[in-house]
Amino acid sequence: MAEIINQTNVGIDVSKDWLDVVVIPSGETWRTKNEEEAIRGLVNQLEQLKAERIVVEATGGYEQMLAVQLYLAGLPLCRVNPKRTRYFARSMGFLAKTDKLDGKVLALFGERVKPALTRLPSEKEQVLSALITRREQISNFLVSERNRLYTAPNKLHASLNEHIIWLKHELKHLEREIHEFVNDDPDFKEKAELLTEVQGVGKKTAAKLIADLPELGACDRKQIAALVGVAPYSRDSGHKSGQRFISGGRPDVRSILYMATLTATRYNPVIREMYQRLLKAGKEKKVAIVACLRKLLTILNAIIRDRSHWNLAFSA
Repeated sequence: MAEIINQTNVGIDVSKDWLDVVVIPSGETWRTKNEEEAIRGLVNQLEQLKAERIVVEATGGYEQMLAVQLYLAGLPLCRVNPKRTRYFARSMGFLAKTDKLDGKVLALFGERVKPALTRLPSEKEQVLSALITRREQISNFLVSERNRLYTAPNKLHASLNEHIIWLKHELKHLEREIHEFVNDDPDFKEKAELLTEVQGVGKKTAAKLIADLPELGACDRKQIAALVGVAPYSRDSGHKSGQRFISGGRPDVRSILYMATLTATRYNPVIREMYQRLLKAGKEKKVAIVACLRKLLTILNAIIRDRSHWNLAFSA
């Protein structure tokens, strides 16, 4: 007798105060508070269901406490982009929007689309990410204050210059703290050393990848490209072949990799050769750079996966 495969999927619509749970195919629904004690009880209930997927949307942080508890319990968490689920809902004919209906859409999305399970960053990765985010904020503040010097009246220059000095000191302090934090963790240190062997990848890029792309090395090349948002999508119809495009992903990671790729097109022999070849083939510069970014990401993924050193064999 053939084994019966469990097809239970759960959708949880998250709001600031409530969690609306929908289970399919049973159709069971209930609501619980979005609070730590209530979430612990919810996790106990969900453990009994042995679901294939538990799908929640990324809602700007309201889902974080739930996602962490599900992940720590070893449950099959899928944290998905709300844009994907809205498109899915429209394709299914669900034009209305209620909390219960949204939960049902998420459960159906898990059943039909089967999104990849989410790997949440560890506590140390979250701390590193927070430090990097703060460094980026301070850097942006510094640029803004320097720009204000050009338009502000002389009366404000002393105040602006004083703030600029403080921001520069704080920026150096954060950079030193990030460097020490990476070096104090053996795994982070090894990853950073391997990544920075690749021409074009500096310490800032390595730290960003460690903190905000923890899946690096654990996915295949297509999956990691989709996570970052550099996987090419087709626009073909009939005899018409449209230009490929990229979409979604993690824009902050993609942005820092884009800058790393620009450097790599000059100093990395593998990426430089690929870039020049694409330009000679008639590709636009930006298209060639994105293709090189995808190649660089594939190389970095393989290096972390195999814990191998950079070498020219990656040109294959």
